[in-house]
Amino acid sequence: MNKSRLEAFSDGVLAIIITIMILEIKVPENNTFESLKPLIPVILSYVLSFTYVGIYWNNHHHMFQAVKKVNGQVLWGNLFLLFWLSLIPFGTSWMGSQHFAAVPMSVYGFILLMSGFSYTILYDKIIKLEGKDSVLYQAVGNDKKGKISMICYILGIAVAFVSPWISGLLYTAVALVWIIPDRRIEKQINKN
Repeated sequence: MNKSRLEAFSDGVLAIIITIMILEIKVPENNTFESLKPLIPVILSYVLSFTYVGIYWNNHHHMFQAVKKVNGQVLWGNLFLLFWLSLIPFGTSWMGSQHFAAVPMSVYGFILLMSGFSYTILYDKIIKLEGKDSVLYQAVGNDKKGKISMICYILGIAVAFVSPWISGLLYTAVALVWIIPDRRIEKQINKN
């Protein structure tokens, strides 16, 4: 199967996710800087989530530059990823509106954990289809970065009930680690 429809659909879904997130930010009724103060948690949660969606879009793009073909399992793996990413606006809105309270922070972390897990499933499906000689397998290998991210999400979920701020720092740290597109794939594509 041709991969272009999968890429176009994914790009559209990610664009809608970002649109939904920005529409959740309500404009203040007053025209003062002071009226923006209550929106600070909402804006901070939006910035973090926008960054995450951007990271997934960027890495998804890089991944599919290395992919030659897709099949039904890859399509379903991609839909599983998009499902979890589509929950980010909900988590973002709840987290921001509740000023980073423990339960919304843990739910947000769970959404991030499942997004990471589903991304791993997607590239596993691609590697299963294309084989261990594929560009993607050669680039990703055992994916230490991905495994460390999953551990940070799990810690963030648990720590949210002790200190939501530490939880938020863990989620931010993972985003910072991934903010630069996965160069392993780029290097492998250039090498081949």
